[in-house]
Formats: sequence, structure tokens, C-alpha cells
Amino acid sequence: MAEAHRLDCEAAASGCRFIIQSENEDEAVSLAQQHMEEVHGKDFTEEELRTDHLQVV
Repeated sequence: MAEAHRLDCEAAASGCRFIIQSENEDEAVSLAQQHMEEVHGKDFTEEELRTDHLQVV
């Protein structure tokens, strides 16, 4: 079974239930960056998301 890469927005933006899960790590990080900027007006680097928020499930 392939590993999935998951980012839970609630960990970064209290009250947001948006979750990204993908087998492709780059895709998950890119979608998380896009969501954080468009919805929350926050700018996270790829490194910040990978280090602080990315989970492998």
C-alpha cells in the first residue's frame, strides 16, 4: 500500500477543517500552499509545510 501525505489545515489555522491527502508529496504541499494563501492570506514555504505540518499516513 502506498503512503499518503496529509496536511490538516486546522493545525495551522484554527477552526478550518480543510484536509489535503495525496500519495504525491509535492502535490499535497502545493495544494496546501495554495489553500493557505487563497483562504487564509498566509504565506508558508514548502519547507515550513514539510517540516511543521506534513504527516505520512
